[in-house]
Amino acid sequence: MNDRNLTMLVDFYEITMANGFFENGRGSEIAYFDMFFRKTPDNAGYAIMAGVQQVIEYLEGLSFTPDDIAYLRGKKMFCEDFLKYLEDFRFECDVWAIPEGTPIFPNEPLITVRGPAIQAQFIETMILLTVNHQSLVATKANRIVEAAQGRPVMEFGSRRAQGYDGAVYGARAAYIGGCVGTACTISERDFGVAALGTMAHSWIQLFPSELEAFRAYAKVYPDSCTLLIDTYSVLRSGVPNAITVFKELEAQGHKGVGVRIDSGDIAYLSKKARELFDEAGLDYIKIVASNSLDEFIIRDLIMQGAQIDSFGVGERLITSKSEPVFGGVYKLTAVEENGRLIPKIKISENIVKITNPSYKKVWRLFDNATGKAVADVITLADEFIDTSKPYTIFDPEQTYKKTTLTDFTAKPLQVQIFDKGRCIYTTPDIEEIRLYCKQQLGTIWDEVKRFENPHEYYVDLSQPLWELKNRLLSEHFGAGK
Repeated sequence: MNDRNLTMLVDFYEITMANGFFENGRGSEIAYFDMFFRKTPDNAGYAIMAGVQQVIEYLEGLSFTPDDIAYLRGKKMFCEDFLKYLEDFRFECDVWAIPEGTPIFPNEPLITVRGPAIQAQFIETMILLTVNHQSLVATKANRIVEAAQGRPVMEFGSRRAQGYDGAVYGARAAYIGGCVGTACTISERDFGVAALGTMAHSWIQLFPSELEAFRAYAKVYPDSCTLLIDTYSVLRSGVPNAITVFKELEAQGHKGVGVRIDSGDIAYLSKKARELFDEAGLDYIKIVASNSLDEFIIRDLIMQGAQIDSFGVGERLITSKSEPVFGGVYKLTAVEENGRLIPKIKISENIVKITNPSYKKVWRLFDNATGKAVADVITLADEFIDTSKPYTIFDPEQTYKKTTLTDFTAKPLQVQIFDKGRCIYTTPDIEEIRLYCKQQLGTIWDEVKRFENPHEYYVDLSQPLWELKNRLLSEHFGAGK
């Protein structure tokens, strides 16, 4: 998956702007951009950062091939000096990112890019595409895993994903979010995400009878035998035939693993199947449920006493079907002029679209008594939060809402991943990312993780940043009077 040159996977306006910057002599001007999102999908209380490894791979592979240059020349829109610049292109930006697996919240910088405007602007599409997609799937997966209350969740969505990369990278993101494995085999080869699966209904149908199909599968896989029991009738034939085959395996010195139910009233069928297996002395047989599941259905199944040991979740996970867009954006926040940092702000009549200006840091504040995250604070880059002194946080919109923290820890969330175009970050392996994600979610209050009407996690602005933002707004609107 990593051998393709994706340099030209950009919105066309990034190329027209790059050429425009170049011809206006502003291509080397240093600019700062932030990638952030404004609203969490499903009105959830949190999201999960994912996709940083693929951003790194993209940035390390940035180069324009002769075919790319020939294509651009054929558009008859771009000057030859600009095309020569692209032929000799070398990435030179500094990049900071919040590590994968970190719980993230609206309006805080997930990725910050500093570098020549022509380059910092050019990489917009791929940063957004990569982080938006994987963060969306990782977040949805984690909600489903939370609903399962400790029961394993397998990602089964490859065939319903939005394209090849949606399946492959979606499986990676789902694993970060807490799934135990995937049906997508290539994701185990490329990322180490365990590939899982047994049989389809066609296996059963190809044999003269369900019992013969079960026996044939058990013969091939005597120590990992999981049988699909809803091809004809779960209770009239599926469970009885499974019991027969599992007993035959026992007589041969083997143990079956489980059964899967993929249709019908899963709560009722799982309870009856559990009774029948237990009566037959097969209490070790696990019951897997699949069939258009999501966090809400899984929550209801458990509330109804369904006897399900694990879940296979497909289309509603891999596409985040309930809200399939993670609305990350990429905005200019500052430029450097003659060695001075000049903050920039995007203003809109829609308040949520007004950006936070300048080069910034984002901090997570933890209560030392509980270990729980209290709030995130966005500061100017040169600010430092001194935990030896009381620190007051306040709501940026309703500033009378204030809290003063005393016994707390402040942790910067972003880490630098590129220094002048050179990657200086060692990406953790996927097992480390998955464990880190679980640990970090443990610092978030359960009230924030509710599926419906979650408690709002606060992302505040420091006093200097708040004052800068309001000064820029006042200057703009004052000039317009």
